Amino acid sequence: MKKKADYTGKKILAVLAHPDDESFGMGGTLAYYARHGAQVDLVCATRGEAGDVDDAYLDDVKSVACLRTQELRCAAGFLGLHEVIFLNYRDSGMSGSVDNTHPNALAAQAIPAVAQKIAHIIRQVRPDVVLTFDPIGGYRHPDHIAAHQATVSAFGMAAGFEPLDDPQDLPLHQADHLYFHTIQHTYLKMAVFFMRLFGKDPHHFGKNSDIDIASLVAVKFPVHVRVNYREVARARERAAACHASQGGSQMSKGFRGFIARVANGTTDTFMQAYPLVEKLKKVRKDLF
Repeated sequence: MKKKADYTGKKILAVLAHPDDESFGMGGTLAYYARHGAQVDLVCATRGEAGDVDDAYLDDVKSVACLRTQELRCAAGFLGLHEVIFLNYRDSGMSGSVDNTHPNALAAQAIPAVAQKIAHIIRQVRPDVVLTFDPIGGYRHPDHIAAHQATVSAFGMAAGFEPLDDPQDLPLHQADHLYFHTIQHTYLKMAVFFMRLFGKDPHHFGKNSDIDIASLVAVKFPVHVRVNYREVARARERAAACHASQGGSQMSKGFRGFIARVANGTTDTFMQAYPLVEKLKKVRKDLF
């Protein structure tokens, strides 16, 4: 009989950019480890102000930021997150957007300044594992890339490898692992194939046609860990559905849902950034 996984006492800290990144991306993994006893915390750098939201969703809330904060808190409940920590930067929107120029936009900030805040949280939470986006932010979203860069720097700051201005003088903390969540290459290739088959342009994907999936196929990151979250797949779906203003209820339906089921199944893939993997011997099934 297979021994039930138990991660009691273990801690995971995910550092992401927007409300919905946690559910649409590595949500299955976060829910899986939370289900099995790990403390899973989330740093969300912005409140998703630049997201497109139908007016019908804004009837009972003050702003898009307020709505998307509520959606994230809903999702956090289904995923079993211990705490959601906001950095309170502003959503920068996609590259070329007027939101890029806002003085508080995440993508407009100096990376060391953002890293200082994340490093302070790492020292407070003291995680065993830190998770964030891959170097191109999944699909080249400027906020995702900024979160990736700041987290990589913060990982070293928290351990004392880089200077950190810490007014609380918290003890140094060296997490055991740093991982980048990656989009499965099979998913990207299948998405491009079917989009072309149905007469759609894979260079202009998404609600605003501002995601170039075709160009992402040319980028391939190594996979060091593959986490199977089948047992919590329903929890991930319910978390995604919380982000109704961003189409969360449609994540498992239609074209996108079909491709995801065929290519991804119920697994998340991660590239290990620390400790450095010099030669891949075997893809692991566990982040710890």
